[in-house]
Amino acid sequence: MHHLIPKSQGGRDTIPLHPICHRKIHALFNEKELAKRFATIAALRENEDIKRFVAWLRGKPPDFHRRTAPKGGRRR
Repeated sequence: MHHLIPKSQGGRDTIPLHPICHRKIHALFNEKELAKRFATIAALRENEDIKRFVAWLRGKPPDFHRRTAPKGGRRR
């Protein structure tokens, strides 16, 4: 489940989201960015990084799993 507006920013509503997509969103954006710029699925889908990720993910099996690199491509 994903809070479109993070709990720390006053959000309450959640939506179902595939775990790999959820990790990618949080790897790319901080909570303030999510609250201000990406509080809807449509806004997330318009982002170029998310578009590239979804295009890459398309065609993978539903149970596909891979570690998510943080913003900038460096592993933690």
